[in-house]
Amino acid sequence: MELIIMQLALFVLSLFLGVELITKVPPTLHTPLMSGTNAISGITLVGAVLAAGAGEASTLVHALGFIAVTMATLNVIGGYLVTNRMLAMFKRRD
Repeated sequence: MELIIMQLALFVLSLFLGVELITKVPPTLHTPLMSGTNAISGITLVGAVLAAGAGEASTLVHALGFIAVTMATLNVIGGYLVTNRMLAMFKRRD
């Protein structure tokens, strides 16, 4: 029980710290920050594939793994789309 309370306190502290840091970032830097974060989160796709491909797991584990693969894939694709839009803003107009 004590471990759960400590983990919850750490989560709440990191939540407040994240909100505080994001409010200090100028709005012009939000897009590069988010696109970089989404691209890096492609690592979660590897974990999701490993979870979905677990050998002798239950049907629930396979279903959750499939959902994780789907969500991680959408997150990575979204990161690349946001990055593409951001880079298009910096192209020279002819």
